Amino acid sequence: MRALGVERLTPPDGVDVDVFAMPVQAWALAEVPLASAAEVDTFVMEKRRNEHLSGRRLLGEALVARGARDLSVLEIHRDQYRAPSLHYIQGVWKRTLLPNFSISHSEGMVFVALCDGTLRVGLDAEPVSRTLAENAFDMMAKGEELERIQAEPHLAFLAWTGKEAVQKCLGLGMHLNPREIEIPIGPSSSNIAIENSKIQLHYWREKKYHISLATAPIQPSPPTAEERLLEQTRLAMNEQPDWGVGCKTQRSGV
Repeated sequence: MRALGVERLTPPDGVDVDVFAMPVQAWALAEVPLASAAEVDTFVMEKRRNEHLSGRRLLGEALVARGARDLSVLEIHRDQYRAPSLHYIQGVWKRTLLPNFSISHSEGMVFVALCDGTLRVGLDAEPVSRTLAENAFDMMAKGEELERIQAEPHLAFLAWTGKEAVQKCLGLGMHLNPREIEIPIGPSSSNIAIENSKIQLHYWREKKYHISLATAPIQPSPPTAEERLLEQTRLAMNEQPDWGVGCKTQRSGV
């Protein structure tokens, strides 16, 4: 790691996710390979701009730490729920499975969780000193869960960060009502099910922050028509080593 204040955190044993933290800083767009000028231009507040750029910068540092050699071939797309994911830029002849990630900002710090592309991941980090107003309890919980939080208000923020990690893990954000997410608040690790998703939720404290991390396995999706064509081309090239020599000759003569 370069001297940017980047630190690798220590998730619980058995959690195959890399988690990094770094202070939020003012970055120039040119210093953040994974940032999009069009997206950065939408931020009116300087604080929000710095958080966004710091998150993208830390993601780049995390990818390099994980073995990425060239960030220029990657870009970030957002789906209909604004959930971000890594993709190869158009024209790059690669279809290897890319990592999944989650970013959280709070109180001048940015956190990134990075995992294998076979998992979805959601991360939320908040200072352990932070509290949640009691009038917000019924916005995040109901039934017995709400009664427990009302009886033990110090658990409210633990529940809130866990629910946000689950929302991010499922890629739905606030499109998934936190009142519909019931999670065990006490254990540091637990398994929960939401619809067809089986989620592992982990809590721990580090650097005076409470960190919630949710992961869920991804069901492989069928290949697209483009991916099938690329695979067929790759197999044809392997079976016929001389295939494409004409193209190479033309390129060498340019």
